[in-house]
Amino acid sequence: MISYLEFEKPVAELEQRIAELRSAADGDDVDISTELHRLEQKSADLLASTYESLSPWQKTQVARHPSRPHFRDYVEQAFEDFVPLGGDRNYGDDEAILGGFAKLNGRKIILIGHEKGNDTASRIRHNFGMGKPEGYRKAIRLMEMAGRFGLPVVTLVDTSGAFPGVEAEERGQAEAIARSTEACLALPVPMVAAIVGEGGSGGAVALASAERVLMMEHAVYSVISPEGCASILWRTAEKAPDAAEAMKVTAQDLKGLGVIDRIVPEPVGGAHRDPVVAATSLGAAIAEELDMLGGYAPHELKRQREDRFLAIAG
Repeated sequence: MISYLEFEKPVAELEQRIAELRSAADGDDVDISTELHRLEQKSADLLASTYESLSPWQKTQVARHPSRPHFRDYVEQAFEDFVPLGGDRNYGDDEAILGGFAKLNGRKIILIGHEKGNDTASRIRHNFGMGKPEGYRKAIRLMEMAGRFGLPVVTLVDTSGAFPGVEAEERGQAEAIARSTEACLALPVPMVAAIVGEGGSGGAVALASAERVLMMEHAVYSVISPEGCASILWRTAEKAPDAAEAMKVTAQDLKGLGVIDRIVPEPVGGAHRDPVVAATSLGAAIAEELDMLGGYAPHELKRQREDRFLAIAG
C-alpha cells in the first residue's frame, strides 16, 4: 500500500482509477486491456514528470517518506554477512546508530549508519534516528577498529539531527559529535559516506566527514531542518518551503557547490517505490568509490579529506 505525498495526489487518483478498473473487470469477459494500458502509461508519465521537477521542499518530503528504506533495509539488500556490534564501552548502546562488520561484493568493511525504524514501536526504539552521545562514541570505536584491521568504512546517513535532549547534553553530546567528526578525518583507511535520506546538522556530519560523499537523488543535506530555519528567520514553520529553497538542501544543488561528490539515481517515484533497486544502485556506487580509493596510502586519504573540506570553506 503506497502512502502518497501531497504533491502526488494526481498520480494517486490515476492509480486509484486503474485499481478500480481492474477490480470491476475481474472475472468479466469485457476486454479492458487497451484502456488499462492507456491509463498505466499516463500514470507512469505523470509520475516521471512530477519527480523531474520537484522543489527542494518536495524533495525534503520524499526524503522523509515513511516507507523510504533505512539502514536495515540497505543492509538486507546491498550488503552481506552483517555482524552488528553494540555499545560504546562507556555508558551503553544507542540503537539510533547501528554498525558492525559487513561485506560489500565480497569486500570486508565496517558499516555504520542511522536507523529511523519503520513503524511506531521501532521508531521509538531507534529514537527516530537521532543519535545520542553513546551512539557517536560507538561509531568512534568502530572507526578505530577499522583502522586497526585495515577495513574501509562505509556510513549511511539518515537523521534529522542528533538527539537534543537534556540527558544527551549531560553526557557530552557536542563533544561526542566533534570526536566522531575527528575520527572520520583521521581514518587511515578509505571512507565513503552516503546521505540516504535526511542529512541533518552535526548529527549527520559526524558520520559523513569522508573523502567521498554520495547522496541519493531525492535525499537532503543541511545544517538545520527547513522548519527550524524558518522558525528562526520568520518565526513560523510555515515558511519551510522558502527556507528549503534558500538553503540549497538538494543533492543537485550540493553537487554544484562541491559539498558532495556523486548523486545516486533513485527509481522513478523515489526509493520507497522500489527499495531493492535503490539499494542495488547505492551498493554499486559505493563499491565503485571503494575501488577507486583502494590504491591510496593513509596519508593520501587524510589529505584528500582535508583538501575537500577546505575547498568547501574556500
